[in-house]
Amino acid sequence: QVQLRESGGGLVQPGGSLRLSCTASGLTLDYYPVGWFRQVPGKEREGVGCISGSDGSTYYTDSVQGRFTISRDNAKNTVYLQMNNLKPEDTAVYYCAPWVCRDPFSVSQFSIDQYDLWGQGTQVTVSS
Repeated sequence: QVQLRESGGGLVQPGGSLRLSCTASGLTLDYYPVGWFRQVPGKEREGVGCISGSDGSTYYTDSVQGRFTISRDNAKNTVYLQMNNLKPEDTAVYYCAPWVCRDPFSVSQFSIDQYDLWGQGTQVTVSS
């Protein structure tokens, strides 16, 4: 059974940094492209960025471009989301999932709703 687990969230001041981790059991992440997503209560889950499974190419949404970086460590079966220069509007629960990764990283709400292997997510709060 595939289980995804996100970790590394927390409370950080505006301008600060966090690194989130995505691990999986029952699945070797390095075989797959992986997407990061986030959701604010009362709003739809949205894509943040992704990393391809082939050449490690990464793509990001405009709101995080230049501030967030996705990488992977295949030896640890882990995908990371490095978040720098965090803003209050980055406050959300962050999730990861194997996902088609292309430029631009545009994800339909229908596909998000259909996916049923979401992990618990990790809370990121950006506040002074």
